[in-house]
Amino acid sequence: MITISLCMIVKNEEKLLARCLDTVKHIVDEINIVDTGSTDGTEELARTYTDRVFFYKWTNSYAAARNEAFKHATKEYILYLDADDVLLEEDQKKLMELKKTLDPSVDSVSMYYDNGVDEAGNVALRYRRNRLVKREKNFIWGGDAHEYLNVFGHIINSDISITHKKEFTPEKASSNTGVIFSIFEQKEKDGEEFSARDYFYYGNELREKGKFKKSIEQYNFHIDKGDGWIEDSFHACIGKADCYRHMNQLDKELESLFQSFVYTHTPRPEACSRIGYNYQVKAMYTEAAFWYELAAELKPDPNQWSFSYPAYSTWYPNLQLCVCYYRLGDKQKSYEKNEMARTYLPKDERILANKKLLESELGLTNSTTESV
Repeated sequence: MITISLCMIVKNEEKLLARCLDTVKHIVDEINIVDTGSTDGTEELARTYTDRVFFYKWTNSYAAARNEAFKHATKEYILYLDADDVLLEEDQKKLMELKKTLDPSVDSVSMYYDNGVDEAGNVALRYRRNRLVKREKNFIWGGDAHEYLNVFGHIINSDISITHKKEFTPEKASSNTGVIFSIFEQKEKDGEEFSARDYFYYGNELREKGKFKKSIEQYNFHIDKGDGWIEDSFHACIGKADCYRHMNQLDKELESLFQSFVYTHTPRPEACSRIGYNYQVKAMYTEAAFWYELAAELKPDPNQWSFSYPAYSTWYPNLQLCVCYYRLGDKQKSYEKNEMARTYLPKDERILANKKLLESELGLTNSTTESV
């Protein structure tokens, strides 16, 4: 059986740290907590779980802090988590089994990162990360913001998920967003050279702040640089499209969505559902239905490393198909698509309202409720 060091960087996490550690403390052999400047009770809480609590002065680089945390590991493998991550019960069992059976020749094990769930428990955003890595390989973190671990060698993909359960308080959200955004802003002011990855993630930060024109500029810088990860280039096109939609430039939005095909060669649900919506808002329901149907047929590759948004191939296109077919006069097909959406979101008020209306109009019930 392998041994595992848990390595974490934390700051002001007294409200979440115990929740995280309680899901993993019985699996790992060592817990290392690196505090980057807490002013609450984080240190005291951490010491109830481990005496391996260290301090590191924040240098405006997440990669540097993670590298510092990795230095304290003494076991064969390193597992890293954030304070707002947890392992669900089933994933705890899978990780324990992996610990018992992992071939020591493996240098890294990737795991899913499930970044949020909807009200029905469906994963909102999923991607893979190298999560359990061999200590003796001395893998190094890079990137000041949206850091990444430079991993090579014998890598295997597991079906274990780390679930990100963010607690959004105004103070926490403002702090996290501000730190990452300020890192990019400072790099820009200092005239530092941006990598294609930097341009992509700076574009994301700008888009989330509603700075759409500058966000598009950064996405184009990423694409024009030509040496970025192809998956980032795909999502740069998607990000541009979202910016153009917010700016009500629907032709530019559509152009960016079709540009994404250059990088994936075959359509992805994230692009197809957006194309469907572009046509839907133009009342081009036949065209919209075509793209929504395609989105609903496509399923993410379980070994895909880049961002995957399951909603775009599950409930969302089916809900929109309900609307499109209703507008086209095919109420039976509208009802069928709504029922398909209901399998994913059984308590969604929109879907339940559609169900009542369509059952009434199709003579399946005496209910009358307006929606669709």
